[in-house]
Amino acid sequence: MKKILLLLTIFILAFNGYGQNHKSTIQFPENVDKPLTKKEKIMIKEVYQSKAKEIVFSKQDYLKDIKHLLRNRITIYIDNNVKTQKKCKLLSEVPLLNTYNKNLKRDTKFDISNFNPLKYQLDFFARGTYLYRIDGTNYFIQITSQYRKNLKN
Repeated sequence: MKKILLLLTIFILAFNGYGQNHKSTIQFPENVDKPLTKKEKIMIKEVYQSKAKEIVFSKQDYLKDIKHLLRNRITIYIDNNVKTQKKCKLLSEVPLLNTYNKNLKRDTKFDISNFNPLKYQLDFFARGTYLYRIDGTNYFIQITSQYRKNLKN
């Protein structure tokens, strides 16, 4: 239980305040300045529920980080070649971020058009690039470090 609380605390701190040099070390593409899409708003509200305004929408730095994450740093791809598939953690091994929505459910069937990566405690704000495999599929989720230059626009 202590381990879970520690991980949750680290995750929340990573989302809410990661130092004063944050903006100077991350290069944001122009697309993060555009308003949230309807789909992005739905994803945020699904995870944060009644706390979405307080935690995400009213915090411009955090909102910018979420937009950067969703628009530029998460890549979902399929790799049907067993020889090129990388070993990685399964999505089922990643805890849900259900702190604000106790009714949040794990996806039982993968649908790329409705997948909400914010539901999972993926390594969103780590310095490295992380890879996860969606159970029972050849789909992979790649989270590219926010500190890496030349991210897609």
